[in-house]
Formats: sequence, structure tokens, C-alpha cells
Amino acid sequence: MEKSNKGVQLVGFWVSPFVHRVKWGMKLKGIEFEYIEEDIFNRSPLLSHLNPITGKVPVLVHDGKSLPESSIILEYLDEIWSHAPLLALDAYHRAEDRFWARFADEKVLESTWLTLCSKGENQERAVKVAIGHLETLEEKLRGRRFFGGDTIGHVDLMMGFIAYMLPVWEEVATVTIFDASKFPNLAAWKSSFVNHPAIKGDFPSKDEMFTYFQWRREVYLQMI
Repeated sequence: MEKSNKGVQLVGFWVSPFVHRVKWGMKLKGIEFEYIEEDIFNRSPLLSHLNPITGKVPVLVHDGKSLPESSIILEYLDEIWSHAPLLALDAYHRAEDRFWARFADEKVLESTWLTLCSKGENQERAVKVAIGHLETLEEKLRGRRFFGGDTIGHVDLMMGFIAYMLPVWEEVATVTIFDASKFPNLAAWKSSFVNHPAIKGDFPSKDEMFTYFQWRREVYLQMI
């Protein structure tokens, strides 16, 4: 028997790619939830209470219990609501999904974010590293519509920021990382991802993202 959707809340921040992963995962599974917007720069007592260790979003609240970290939350959704699974069903491919999920955060996101927060030679190095990671993903996608096959899964959600947020980072930082002509598999994946019914239209405003990340870049560069 599937668990009830009653008592499901998601605490997030409007532009966080980590929050959007969870939102999309719940939409794919048809889980109704209450969204609570949080100011991560002026944490409320609620966020400090729900995630006292890091104070970060997203935080999932289910039946009064809180759980942080987007990848962990997505796995929890699969455990509780087993229909429309996000992770692969067999043990080997499930472990493989977890590997690529870590690759998304520790390699792809980290290197692309660094291009936004650096300049000069440091930025040039970060761009080269980021492009190298996209080359790895390009090969991974060969012959597939999505990272998991024919349907959106855990890894697609983890990589989702590439589809809508990376272009904004490139524009703000005046760099080119994702060249569609060099990454046709990724370009096709991006189109399929952003046009999926559960994903389409559920993105922050590009203009608002540009303003926000321009400010974040300025702050980081002042610290160098």
C-alpha cells in the first residue's frame, strides 16, 4: 500500500537547483506537497530547527520528520512511494545511479559553479575541467534519451541544472561550456528534459536568475 501524501512539505529557496530536483521528483511521482519558501541568507527559526546541522535547503518534512540533502530525499521518495521509481530497480544499476548522482554534484556542478565564481587563469582552468566533465556525460548518454534510458530518473534530476541554470551561469561569467554542436547527445537530452510534462515551465525566471547570479559573482570576486 502506498503511503499517504498527507503531511508532506518541502522547504526551499527559489533558485536552488537542489530544491528543484526534489520538486520534480515529487511531481513525477504525483506526490502532493506544501512548498515553504525560505530565505537562506537570513535563516528562520524553522529552517534552523529542521536542519540544525547545515541550515541548508532543501528539507523534506514528512509526517513531522525532517530530512535534508536532495539526493538522499530523492532516494527516500523511492522508498516511501515506490511507484514511478526514480532509481533503477536492480542493485547494480541502482549503485551506478548513485555514482552518477555524486558525479553530478562533486564534478559537474562544482566545476561549472567555479567558472562563475572565478576569473582569469582560475576561470580558464575551471572551464576546461567543466567541459571535460560534459564530454564524459556526452559519452554516457550515447544511444539514450535520458541518463536512465527512456524515462526521467534519479540521475536526470541530479543533472537537471545543466538544462536551465548552466546557460545563465555562462552568460553571467561570459564563458562557453555547453556548446550544443559539440555535445549533440546532451543537447537532445536537454530538449527532452525541459519539455517533459513534469518539468516544463517549472523554472525560475531567467532574468531573475541572471540578476541573482550576477550579484553572487560580484560578491565572490570581491573576496578574491
